[in-house]
Amino acid sequence: MQSSKVRAAVIFGGRSAEHEVSCRSAASVFRFLDRSRYEVTPIRIARDGRWQVGVDTGPETADTIVSGASHPDDGRSPLGSITDAMEALKAVDVAFPVLHGPYGEDGTVQALLELAGVPYVGSGVLASAASMDKEFTKKIVAAEGIAVADGVVLRENDGDDIGPEDRARLGLPVFVKPSRSGSSVGVSRVDDWADLPRAVRHAREHDTKVLVEVAVVGREVDLAVLQSPDGSVEVGPALEINLKSEEGFFDFDAKYTSGLVEFRIPAELDPAHLELLSDAARRSFEALGCAGLLRVDFFLAEVDGQAVPVLNEVNTLPGFTELSQFPQMWRAAGVEYPELLDRLFTTALASARPS
Repeated sequence: MQSSKVRAAVIFGGRSAEHEVSCRSAASVFRFLDRSRYEVTPIRIARDGRWQVGVDTGPETADTIVSGASHPDDGRSPLGSITDAMEALKAVDVAFPVLHGPYGEDGTVQALLELAGVPYVGSGVLASAASMDKEFTKKIVAAEGIAVADGVVLRENDGDDIGPEDRARLGLPVFVKPSRSGSSVGVSRVDDWADLPRAVRHAREHDTKVLVEVAVVGREVDLAVLQSPDGSVEVGPALEINLKSEEGFFDFDAKYTSGLVEFRIPAELDPAHLELLSDAARRSFEALGCAGLLRVDFFLAEVDGQAVPVLNEVNTLPGFTELSQFPQMWRAAGVEYPELLDRLFTTALASARPS
């Protein structure tokens, strides 16, 4: 007798600098996914790119699952291991690529799932790739009339510095960041132009393309966008980021070290400002062609006496532990973590193309 449960693959780990973040997110998914409704196949991508198909040993052993203890390692090459993983994916109804950063959030895994005909949670190939690349994200949303920070793009052969005209236009401080990375990996604040080349080289440890952007003065506010099975889109309560130290910025350490940052949900915003932010988040989701979910990060700046949402970046698969920003925002809206997971899977199945 065939099981009535949804057969779900959860793909996590990956080759990016955010491997550990992905494992933390996946641990929460395994811990809270309702086993009375879902049969789960864990698929772990090791740091060297090998795919390992594991065995679900239950919510209480989520940490064991993501550590790789339940994933046999046969020493096969990455290509050979992907072949094995594709065999496992043939038997599932839907996949959730809980992957952050390059080789997972950028359209690569989404393309593999598309070729295999496996429905999956989140945005498609083009939306994932465009949203991962901050240069193209900003070009697309700017074309929709959404404000973005001024900046300069340094490509692989452009050197480690910017010219005097760009320096004069941007002023100090500036932020230097890899164009295609997340979790603020490789990001530096530069307060002296003499430090710019070193910051660019640091960013290039993670991507050949680097952005040098003006520092936007404003409140840091994030919005969570969630799509329903019927295709409608909802924006959750706003979250405001408050660093407990006046030094630094919301970098990797601040994001993942307890006590360094406070999230205020819902953010205390003027209703008109909240409407501006929510509208910009919804329009960003649509302009980028996203699906399933999206976190949109803004600075709420003041320009000529008017409040203006300035888009900082988007995340097609934001941090997904039960304490991460995206689940917290939906919890404030009354959507608990297990229900959030169920909605994501249901939406992915509803939007699947007929085979």
